[in-house]
Amino acid sequence: MKKSVLIFTLFFCGNLSAQAQHTQFRDITAEAGLHFKHNNGAFGKKYLPETLGPGCAFIDYDGDGWPDIVLINGENWPGHPGPASTLKLYHNNHNGTFTDVTHKAGLDVPMFGLGVAVGDYDNDGHDDLFVTAVGQSHLFHNNGNGTFTDVTKSAGLWGHDEFSTSAAWVDYDRDGKLDLVVANYVQWAVKDDLFCTLDGARKSYCTPESYKGTSVRLWHNLGNGKFEDATQKAKLYDPTSKSLGIAILDYNGDGWPDILIANDTQPNKLYMNKKDGTFEEQGVAAGIAFSEDGIARAGMGVDAADYDRSGKPSILVSNFANQMLSLYHNEGNGLFVDEAPSSEVGRATLVTLGFGCFFFDYDNDGWPDIFVADGHIESDVERVQKRVSYAEPPHLFRNLGGGKFQEVTTAMGDVFSAPKVARGAAYADVDNDGALDLLVTTNGGRVYLFHNEGTTGHSLRIKLRGVRSNRDGIGSIVRITAGADKQWKMLRSGSSYLSQSELVLTFGLGSLTKVDAMEVQWPSGQKDELKNVSAGQTVTIKEGQGIVLSEPYSKSWR
Repeated sequence: MKKSVLIFTLFFCGNLSAQAQHTQFRDITAEAGLHFKHNNGAFGKKYLPETLGPGCAFIDYDGDGWPDIVLINGENWPGHPGPASTLKLYHNNHNGTFTDVTHKAGLDVPMFGLGVAVGDYDNDGHDDLFVTAVGQSHLFHNNGNGTFTDVTKSAGLWGHDEFSTSAAWVDYDRDGKLDLVVANYVQWAVKDDLFCTLDGARKSYCTPESYKGTSVRLWHNLGNGKFEDATQKAKLYDPTSKSLGIAILDYNGDGWPDILIANDTQPNKLYMNKKDGTFEEQGVAAGIAFSEDGIARAGMGVDAADYDRSGKPSILVSNFANQMLSLYHNEGNGLFVDEAPSSEVGRATLVTLGFGCFFFDYDNDGWPDIFVADGHIESDVERVQKRVSYAEPPHLFRNLGGGKFQEVTTAMGDVFSAPKVARGAAYADVDNDGALDLLVTTNGGRVYLFHNEGTTGHSLRIKLRGVRSNRDGIGSIVRITAGADKQWKMLRSGSSYLSQSELVLTFGLGSLTKVDAMEVQWPSGQKDELKNVSAGQTVTIKEGQGIVLSEPYSKSWR
């Protein structure tokens, strides 16, 4: 470690240990009106898809500036009747409560849903929904009047009977229109279901090794409400993949979005954008395909961020029990090194099974922290592995600076740290107070909405409105300078596991009350520069025009 970094780390960590930590995540699910229970369809047959979902997302579907909630749901299997279940859309009422508007919005469409991605694919100013499923996935167009229309057929996405998991919107060719990348798991159908067992007697959920893999799929946006399958043309076709997580990042800093795929029992993939409509797989060369001992782990969730202010995005991958979290540090020369085995992040996650995971600055100190949603797939796993449990506490690691993390899960409140069978996870500022809140789903159980309380650090929130770039500004990079601190973030769809966080960037500023300088680098190549932007507000930046709207934080929930 360089001497300057060591001095900084000792000073910074000493400072943090002296500061009282007041942040807690309070469970507000019931008072918020989120009365949701996931239907995984399980009825004793142990069908593989039952144990994977559900995902969740934040979407401001009505453009009122307050994040609404999407909760994905499964359904009953054929021949096993039961109460009908569909995904749910909850409208944010601006007062700490949400209202179920699923039917009114036209989203009560039966499917065995798993994941979700949010993006304005037709640049009309209204965010649309893509929902992945076992069988036929669905694209819902936002009509701008509180309703959605299922446009799967007219968009050209119909007719693919797949086992789709995570998805992300990305303008991979930088033509101003959002394209769609979809992860697919394995080749599975009820009629092809296999018998697997943990104890030699009773059926258990099979590992993906029991089934053949299948390729991710890339849908290229043609700009007229239609998409074409560009998987093979883009050189993304790989039938050996067993994909669960997707993250978009620019790992080599060339200004073009690359695609990271977390695979389950197959090597992870890192597709480098070659700027000509094609990709080149670099996972092995980059060092993220396998574990340190050369094993393809069971990758679930995935995210990317610059957690140590190196100027380069590093990678987070959640894995199966007894495999620990992967924390791949970007060395800046095309290589990544897994820092988890030598850190608290690795030690603390060795026996837990992680799904949703992401970097986010929960305490607004300017350093990205790590959240991991945990939960096993087998309800009786403790019978064969004494150290592993079905319901597991989550992990929250506080970033101490200097590449160091400290687990603070138990300090966040009893409900937050209680064991759960968690799957999807996303973050957003649900009450517009400047601190990020958490949404966590559980398999076959209820949802959790955790309100961030006690965070005193200042922050600045940034919404982007593209003109030549896609309307959401997805793929844009925002760099800020506040005092001696420099930070940057990319606005992205996807990440975590089957889920998506809000399309707003939150910069924690600690004790600082303004951003001295800001640069927005849009996918179109446009660069906008701003000076002296005050904290404590959400600003909307329009491509080529600067700030067009400033909204002070709300205190209505305090």
